[in-house]
Amino acid sequence: MADKEFQMYKGLQRPLVFRGFKGKYIYFGFGSMVGGLLACVIVSTTVNFLMGGFTLVLVVFGGLFVSAMLQKGGIYKKDKKECIYIVKNLFDNGK
Repeated sequence: MADKEFQMYKGLQRPLVFRGFKGKYIYFGFGSMVGGLLACVIVSTTVNFLMGGFTLVLVVFGGLFVSAMLQKGGIYKKDKKECIYIVKNLFDNGK
């Protein structure tokens, strides 16, 4: 009975990519599109329709551009510091 085999789901095994955006930058791009639509609605109701359209284009393409530029730095922020860390013992271990 101990010889049973079960399949285990291990995730995608690849980074998630959608239209050139990877990982968390997919959400950044989606957020810039939603933010652009909301800004367009607010500006077009308060000022005029033309300024709302200009705001939409500016926020959406600006957000997508910034997301693409941040993505080129890598998905994860890694600090590579070459230094020595001294960790003080917090417990006396019964001494």
